[in-house]
Amino acid sequence: MSLMTRAVKSADPVCSPVGNTPMVGVSLDVNGKTRRLRLKLESKNPFGSLKDRIAVSLIEHVADRIDKDIGVIESTSGNLGVAMSAECAARGVPFTAVVDPRTSVFFIDRMRGLGARVQVIEEPDAAGGFLLNRIRYVKEQLKVRPGLVWTNQYRSEANPNAHFESTAPELLRQVPGPATVLVPVSTGGTLAGLTRFVDATGADWRLIGVDVHGSAALGRTSGRRLLSGIGASCPSSFLDPATATVQYVDAAEAVSACLWLSEEAGIGVGGSSGATVAVALRMFQQDPEIDELVCLCPDGADRYRTTIYHADWRTAQGITTAGMGGAVVYRALGESGE
Repeated sequence: MSLMTRAVKSADPVCSPVGNTPMVGVSLDVNGKTRRLRLKLESKNPFGSLKDRIAVSLIEHVADRIDKDIGVIESTSGNLGVAMSAECAARGVPFTAVVDPRTSVFFIDRMRGLGARVQVIEEPDAAGGFLLNRIRYVKEQLKVRPGLVWTNQYRSEANPNAHFESTAPELLRQVPGPATVLVPVSTGGTLAGLTRFVDATGADWRLIGVDVHGSAALGRTSGRRLLSGIGASCPSSFLDPATATVQYVDAAEAVSACLWLSEEAGIGVGGSSGATVAVALRMFQQDPEIDELVCLCPDGADRYRTTIYHADWRTAQGITTAGMGGAVVYRALGESGE
């Protein structure tokens, strides 16, 4: 079954197909010139994120190995865990989500509400994050729980394939001509899937990965990161740092872009989306010849009310926000949702 028409069915009362998410246009006045942001809002997937696509692909990939009495395990920063919880609930399969203290209560409550077991890894790893210890826990569970299946979003080809088969063709329908597309990086599966699609079809896209300082996803040294859903403590197994084009932002830039977009355009996005918007605004400021940029926005603001959108959290993290340079002239909703 096509990933673009695969329906997720679970205990959640809202049941709708994965994919076919809208593209929203925002026009800006940047230094006296009108520019255009096009935002692909993956928050409109049934369980609220781009990871809905990946969850379907990952579980389909291992479906013939799943023991319904033992189930599936995955390491997640939040969104994939919610999507996996829903997909496993639909199949009557037990699911264990391995998270860390940066995972918000929103995600944990949502996963548990969908029937998942949630294991929080409290101890930071040598890289300054929690990812390596989350993976270590998963591997330990595989040893002590024979028959347990790890979908392994970090290495499974089902991850980039989800974007090759679903995200990319959909994006091509919405942006059929030349385009520069900004893609946030965590495992690297999204950027890899889109890159393979360009190679296979000749789509006239310039793809730019967006990562955060402190991420080792594309070859840099790992360090402290504040935002979930973007960056990684280990190199991506799907991307070659030598061939990937990447722009880096810090947490304050990404958060500032989230607040700016919410206040100026009434669009709420998460931190990884804010990072792409921050890079887009930077590019508009630096190059007056750029008229339009496309941002892939993995999720919405609903899951970050107690973090990015909460002043006390920003103060506790030492994040000082700033204006992003560019005033919204108008917003066109649902400009090309097909």
